[in-house]
Amino acid sequence: MNISPILILSVGGVLAVIMLIIGIVSTISSDKSAVEERLGQYIDQETQEEMERIKRTPLTDWVNAKVETSERGERIAKSLARADIKMKPGEYIGLIVIASIATAFIAFFLGGGSGLPAILFALLGAMLGGFLPGMYVKRQQTQRLQKFDNQLGDMLNLMVNGLRAGFSTMQAMEAVSKELPPPICDEFHRVVQEMQLGVPMERALDNLLRRIPSEDLDLVITAINVQREVGGNLAEILDTISFTIRERVRIKGEIRVLTTQASYSGKMLSFMPLGVMAILYLLNREYMMEFFLHGVCGYIPLGIAAMLIGAGSFVMGKLADVDI
Repeated sequence: MNISPILILSVGGVLAVIMLIIGIVSTISSDKSAVEERLGQYIDQETQEEMERIKRTPLTDWVNAKVETSERGERIAKSLARADIKMKPGEYIGLIVIASIATAFIAFFLGGGSGLPAILFALLGAMLGGFLPGMYVKRQQTQRLQKFDNQLGDMLNLMVNGLRAGFSTMQAMEAVSKELPPPICDEFHRVVQEMQLGVPMERALDNLLRRIPSEDLDLVITAINVQREVGGNLAEILDTISFTIRERVRIKGEIRVLTTQASYSGKMLSFMPLGVMAILYLLNREYMMEFFLHGVCGYIPLGIAAMLIGAGSFVMGKLADVDI
């Protein structure tokens, strides 16, 4: 009995899409952080072991063990922590593989389902799918960092008021973790938990800076560490820093408004050729297939076009990126 390769690809593609959806849903719905894992030793041991036994499998244990001990695994873990995505490095790599298979399957059928063009489309789809999880993580990092920077002024005002009312630095941070909205309350909640477990304040703040690579936060942490070593009025220092940060946020907002048109123009001009190619492919497939049926003569203009589109997108992005 001969099984059609298209049937095998269809079944594999459907399974890949289902696994991708399950992975995304489980990632979004998960609320277990790294600190909570460290605090797990204080939870009922039998319940904890039962939960871990249900969630873990020998395959996931092996993948996570191999990935987490490597330098790439450390970089992935840091990137996921900055995006506040509750996944392990091994799970993230598995998600990349699933996304690559799913997009390759879709691109294979868009390319006709057979022949060299379909294989080329599948390869391009696999490459695109491999970049999609990284693009999502990068987007989450950018949005989270921007929210954190916008909340930093309110955090400093709350800390200044608490210090002037007689709170210690740790009590002021605990007030921030209870009073302000996420993501800043979540991050300072982690800092307070680490210090309650015996981690020095300087190290806990360094861990915060690794999760949130903000220049304004670096300034605040430096001021707190210097004050702890040489003394001084921390409330006045943070009040001055708060005014500086608020002005920077205001100027960044004005620049963002002025550069929005250039930014979106660059994105539209970059995606317009791809959109035109997709429309022509749907309307007149034979015309678009001329690029793939003549060997190198068709691939060279496609490669040059891709390089020019990438260079134009890079230049437009740099023009719209103003550093404050």
